[in-house]
Amino acid sequence: MTATAPRTPTKAQLLELVAALGTAQWQDFAAAAARHGLTSVQAKLLSQLKGPVPMRGLATLLVCDASNVTGIVDRLEARGLVRREPDPADRRVKNVVATDEGHETIRRVRAEMQATHSALDTLDEEERTTLYGLLERLRPGLEHRG
Repeated sequence: MTATAPRTPTKAQLLELVAALGTAQWQDFAAAAARHGLTSVQAKLLSQLKGPVPMRGLATLLVCDASNVTGIVDRLEARGLVRREPDPADRRVKNVVATDEGHETIRRVRAEMQATHSALDTLDEEERTTLYGLLERLRPGLEHRG
């Protein structure tokens, strides 16, 4: 048996693989969120709160109408996971901030993503470093919202 050089994957093959991985990761995230009584969208909103984020900014991040964000934030606020604060620069704007309990909840959701952790555990240190570098190179182009 002769060893042959691997073929360079096409963009279509790469897109299919990225989509499959994204779907699997999202399903793992949604399942972990559900174990904490959160919908996947509630958990996604919570995961976006590294600091104060305006309600309209959350709508952009979640790719939904601002009116939908109000209901999501209402439910998270009722559970003590977020709070609304007036923006110091414009008191008409309401920022959403994760509470300590909210930060802890999303940390636990991520820690409980067993399928994702198991998949990453198959990579050695060098492979993880390489993967991280490649993903960081792709990230700006994928996060850009014209």
